[in-house]
This record gives sequence, C-alpha cells and structure tokens, in this order.
Amino acid sequence: MTSASTPQPLWSPGPDRIAAARITAFQAWAAERFGAPAAGGYPALHRWSVDELDTFWQAVAEWFDVRFTTPYESVLADRAMPGARWFTGATLNYAEHALRAAEDPARADEAALLHVDETHEAVPVTWAELRRQVGALSAELRALGVRPGDRVSGYLPNIPEAVTAFLATAAVGAVWTSCAPDFGARSVLDRFQQVEPVVLFTVDGYRYGGKEHDRRDTVAELRAELPSLRAVVHIPLLGTDAPEGALAWSELTAAATEPVFEAVPFDHPLWVLYSSGTTGLPKAIVQSQGGILLEHLKQLGLHCDLGPEDRFFWYTSTGWMMWNFLVSGLLTGTTVVLYDGSPGYPDTGAQWRIAERTKATLYGTSAAYVMACRKAEVHPGRDFDLSSVKCVATTGSPLPPDGFRWLHDEVAEDLWIASVSGGTDVCSCFAGAVPTLPVHIGELQAACLGTDLQAWDPSGKPLVGEVGELVVTNPMPSMPIHFWNDPDGSRYRDSYFEMFPGAWRHGDWITLTDHGSVVIHGRSDSTLNRQGVRMGSADIYEAVERLPEIKESLVIGLEEPNGGYWMPLFVHLAPGATLDDELRTRVKTTIREQLSPRHVPDEIIEVPAIPHTLTGKRIEVPVKRLLQGTPLAKAVNAGSVDNIDLLPFYEQLGRTRAQG
Repeated sequence: MTSASTPQPLWSPGPDRIAAARITAFQAWAAERFGAPAAGGYPALHRWSVDELDTFWQAVAEWFDVRFTTPYESVLADRAMPGARWFTGATLNYAEHALRAAEDPARADEAALLHVDETHEAVPVTWAELRRQVGALSAELRALGVRPGDRVSGYLPNIPEAVTAFLATAAVGAVWTSCAPDFGARSVLDRFQQVEPVVLFTVDGYRYGGKEHDRRDTVAELRAELPSLRAVVHIPLLGTDAPEGALAWSELTAAATEPVFEAVPFDHPLWVLYSSGTTGLPKAIVQSQGGILLEHLKQLGLHCDLGPEDRFFWYTSTGWMMWNFLVSGLLTGTTVVLYDGSPGYPDTGAQWRIAERTKATLYGTSAAYVMACRKAEVHPGRDFDLSSVKCVATTGSPLPPDGFRWLHDEVAEDLWIASVSGGTDVCSCFAGAVPTLPVHIGELQAACLGTDLQAWDPSGKPLVGEVGELVVTNPMPSMPIHFWNDPDGSRYRDSYFEMFPGAWRHGDWITLTDHGSVVIHGRSDSTLNRQGVRMGSADIYEAVERLPEIKESLVIGLEEPNGGYWMPLFVHLAPGATLDDELRTRVKTTIREQLSPRHVPDEIIEVPAIPHTLTGKRIEVPVKRLLQGTPLAKAVNAGSVDNIDLLPFYEQLGRTRAQG
C-alpha cells in the first residue's frame, strides 16, 4: 500500500540489482510452480507467504533443495501457537546441509570459513577441511557415547573450532549450546546446569583488546560444577597443555573420516539458546533442526541474498544468537567470516578494516558500533576499500536515523542498509532486509516472508501508523519447540502468549507504516508512558546521545503509588565532560524539541557507566525494579550483567525514595 505522504527513500535498488536478487528468481519460480503472484513485487509475495503459509514453506523447502531422508506427510499439521507441528514424518540433518558445498569438487578447496583475530589477518578453512574435521570429531563423539538428544556444550570464542564442534554435534543428532569465554563461571553455570551437558569443549583463554585472558581456573570450576560431563575437550588457544583428564582437540580431529549424518525428526532439538536472564535464570530456548534449517535458508538465502560467491561477516560472540545465525551462512554455500576479538581494537575503525581485508559482501554489526563510529568521526568509505560490501546490516537495538545517514554518507551512497529486528526466541528476524525494496531513514524495510507481523493495541486491534505491541499471528518454523525444564509448557506460554492467547507477543513496541515498513521503538515492558503518551526508550537514547558530552544513557519511567510518574535519566559522560546546569538544560531542550515535552526527564543523574546484559543490551527492567524498591538479589540475576557493581547505586536510590 502506498500513500501520498510516503517519504522519499534514502536508497533504492537499481533495476539490475532487483533483477539479480535471489528473491526475484524465487518469486518467478514460485509463481510458476505454486501459484504465487508473479506481479506486485515483494508486497504481493509477502501477502501470499502469510495467506498460503503451508504452500510458502513447501516452496522454500523445494527451492533450496532440502534433503528429507524420510519424506514429510504434511507441511503444517497443526498451526496452533504454541505447538505448531511442521513437516510431520520428515527426517533430515542440519549439518548435512551446512556442508553441502564440500561435495562440489570445484568448491572443495575454497574457503568455508575465514578466521580473523586481532592481527586482522584472515586464515581460511576450506570446505573439504571443515567436512573432514566434522567427520573425525563426530565419530569421536559417537565413540564417547554421545547419542541423539544428548547435550554438548562449548565455552568458546568465535573460532573455527566452535563451528566444527557445533556441526559435529548436529551431525550425531546431539544438542549444541554455547557461551562466550568472557562469561564468568556463574553465568555459564546458570545456563549449562539447566541442560546437563555430557561433553564440554573449552579453551584455556582468549585474546581481547590486545591482552590475553587466562580462563583455566574458570574451566576447572565449570568441570567441578557440571557432574553430567563425561568428557572435556581442550583447545589450546593460548598454547597451554590439556589439563588432567581432558582430551586434546588435535587428537579428536586428526582422522580422515567421512561424516555420518544422523537423520533426525524435523522437530528434533538442534541447539539451546538463552534469554538474557536479567530477572531470573535465563530461559533455555530449544529450537529444532528442521525449523532452523528452513527459517535460516529463507532468511539468509532470500532476505540477505547470500550465495556461493558471497562473504558473510557479522560481529558476534558465541553467547549471542547472531553467532548461530552467522554459522548458518554455510547453508547457502557462503564463506563465513569469524572474527574473534574486540570490536574496537586497535581503534574504533577495526570492523571496517576486517570487512576490507575479508572482502565481505554482507557486513553485520550492532547499531551501537555504528553510532560509536559516527561519534569517533571514523570515515570508512575514505579510509578502507569497501567496494565488496553490498549491504551493511545492524541489529541489537534500533538503528537511529543518524545512523542511517552516517552509513549512507560515510560508507557508500549506493549502500543497502538493513536494520533488522527479531529475537533469540526465534533465532531469526521478524522484519528487516529485503534486497528489492527501498530503504527509508529510521525504518526496517518490511516484515519477513512467512511472518504475519502486526502492531496491536491492548484490546488486540491491528494498528497502522500507530505504536502497538509487536505480534506475530501465525507460526514460524524456528519458534521454540519448548523451553528446557518446562514440562507443562507454562513458562513458554507465559513468555509469549499470555497477553494475546494464540498470538506471539514479543515485547517490543513497533509501528507499521502505510508504505509497508516497520519502525521499532524498543521494549514494551520498559516503555515510557507519561500522561498516556507512549514512547520507546530508544527514541530518548537517540536524541540524547547525539550530544558529544553524553557517552551513553539509561532512562526509566516509574508509575508511583500516588498516581504520579517519575522519569530519571542516567548519563555516562564522555571523558572531560561535566554535568552542570548548562548541560542539563541542553539535554532537556533536546528531548523537548526533538521528541516531546512530556518526556523531559524529572532528574538527570550522572553514573560511572551504564549496566548491560552480557550481550550488550541496556538493562532497563531490572533497574526499574531496583528503583521501585525490589532488593538487588530479587531484581536481577547477577550472572547476566556485565558489571554487577553498577547496580547497588540504583538499589540505594530506590530505598531512599521509598523512605522519603
């Protein structure tokens, strides 16, 4: 749907790019084969994909030549949420599809992986070598007694060994789960103790910011606290010998063994991901081999337009769902770039240098990194050869309008900018990249195929052009099959289906525009709702953090017992800046003029730093609870926060307010 008020796009794909996009070829093929609309472009294809959900997913499976060891009886036997049953009767194996490119003799010696550390030199692992290592390691896992359904864990950085260990786990039908080695022992145990792994892959340490970080004591603690372990595998990243009782990685991956891929049911668990767990134990989210395979083929092969000639780089760690998403680039035959190190070492422009050196065609990062580059006056297009980069994608938080403009001005004018949004819960995107659509400043291009994305008011009425709850009204194959240790499914239902039974409510505020794009306003459970006017915290951050004195901020809105509303803004200042009356006035004026007079903070309070989850998201809800007087031990799970020492300040402030 178009409107006379549709804004001018920042960028539009040219006719050649639209013609060459894989999604264009898919639409023409699906029109001929499955009755999809041949005309009408992406909006018509999307409408068909949600109206004819079964047919759409059947088409995806055929287009990508999914290998069903046992054929399916029906595409979608039950579409109820939760509990939708996909491709019933089918068996397959994710790892077989991830290693398919190795079967092509012409590609066997090409790079499947490019590994980059803080030296920024890229080291390739060929398709043939990756397949051989997976064959060797999966045989050793079977010899250790690992069976389908057993859990295998990794305490690993973003290195090729992590990919090999994951694929070998999937090949035997076991269930993978990982944490990054910068997680402390308590954080890891909060996750791994829930799922009781039988094998632990671990490093002796990692390198970050030019320093070596020894993790052997933490590994010893993990081994002591995980009684389910039958084997520990040592990867000597820092060059140390395997501790007593641990197996050496080099020995387990030495043989030339053909991989054997266990055919498992479509809904067999592939991996366990974890919610940030800021207010309790992290939710252990289980997704299926078949569901992830199909969702990621669609997302990477159609929305991200990836294929054998591409190089896919996303800055991530193994503790974030984007690592799992990145590794799935292998499904499309794409070369995957693994960067292990600090995002800003030795300087803020580091990630652009890696994109240059690896000739990345799709480069993904966080909105926070883009804004940091803007603030540091990095000039990627001037200082690096980014001629290979077709798309820069961002996630983690909404990309502010200034971020869009900066990428357009400082990277390339003919740049596809894909701000995407989804969640660990589905390990995919609800809205984001479409190679054939224009890009509007501050907007995600469109809802993704097969995803009936809507914005609802509190009564469940769909909205267009107004802020509402992000709701998905039909099942996606990658939705969790269950949470671990949630036998009656009550925690799963409470997480997504309590507000609107039968529809997935994600917990984000969004606006669907009249031209089909999507605007994300931040989490709905930390939304600022003053005098009935709702505003996402992301809108405040975008305005305030334009000021050079403000490094980062955190805004909280509290409903008070007397019917009042208290809204403090906490600011982490840039070096050398002072929170004086002049700066306070400028912050308030910025919010009043750019956003709304109703959302000017009641107080501006300086703090030494802003607390985040381990995946880098500001922790708004736990801070809100602390300010409401909840004790620290109940308001937040200490193992989920990057710096727990920042939180007693808010606890004390909450206590003082309760007394005053």
